[in-house]
Amino acid sequence: MIKVTADTNVLVSGLTYRGKPFQLLRLALEGEISLTTSQAIIDETESVLARKFGTQPKEIEEARSIIHEAARTVRPGVELNVIKEDPPDNRILECAVSAGSDYIVTGDKDLLRLRQYAGIRIITVADFLEVALGQKRER
Repeated sequence: MIKVTADTNVLVSGLTYRGKPFQLLRLALEGEISLTTSQAIIDETESVLARKFGTQPKEIEEARSIIHEAARTVRPGVELNVIKEDPPDNRILECAVSAGSDYIVTGDKDLLRLRQYAGIRIITVADFLEVALGQKRER
């Protein structure tokens, strides 16, 4: 099974819109992929939902439940300082490394610029869905 760490922007988009990030969440909820997150990613997701979308506490609680149902939460065992331009992006790398993820799925240009880190491919949601759906068809 493909192991994936999704960036905050992917989780927020998946929770608020019905596009490709939603398809990624659905694959995780259906057990087609193994999605991993950390408390730092969950906290940032909740913060973005509240600040940028005006999401109410009850809806944030629902979003948290969906994330917990879709993803396994890990406690990163490493502390990284790879992305100097946007230090919170390092939390994504920490989660992915600690979880042994195959992919980091993101729309963040600083992460995408790396293309890979510690053997973990860093790709967009659209590119990831091509990989995941291609593997699903092969089964």
